[in-house]
Amino acid sequence: DKRNCVNTDTAEKLKIAFQDFENDDEMYCCVLHGLGGSFCAGYDLEEVSELEENLANKIAEILMDQGPMGPTKMHLSKPVIAAIDGYCVAGGLELALMCDLRVVEENAKLGFLNRRFGVPLIDGGSVRLPELIGLSRAMDLILTGRLVDPKEALSWGLANRVVATG
Repeated sequence: DKRNCVNTDTAEKLKIAFQDFENDDEMYCCVLHGLGGSFCAGYDLEEVSELEENLANKIAEILMDQGPMGPTKMHLSKPVIAAIDGYCVAGGLELALMCDLRVVEENAKLGFLNRRFGVPLIDGGSVRLPELIGLSRAMDLILTGRLVDPKEALSWGLANRVVATG
């Protein structure tokens, strides 16, 4: 029901999985996907809401280590493909942006919904997005927090392919 939100534990597991992928000479490509009809809806805000003490210190610790989504600050030498279905929003879109290719199903919804609430991009999205689609289009998504459908994502270069759902 959380649409594959990432919490601290999941972020650490993602980081370790990508380290293992990078170090395994028998793996040549990675496909990152979600389960249950969504790619990823970003960071688990319920976890943040449960931090009663030292919230600022916890957030700083996460940012200094790896970033809240896990592997987004890693430099990988092998190709990574995001297989996007359902919601790919907020930090989930930042995960997709770290990938070399994005294959998007027809039912997908992409965007930075977190921007509607003033939550910044902190996992490389503000750097990677303009490189992919240009500054003007990136600013459109970042400033408005609107959703983009697969057809528009493809025409902008945010998606490399659009495929049938399923």
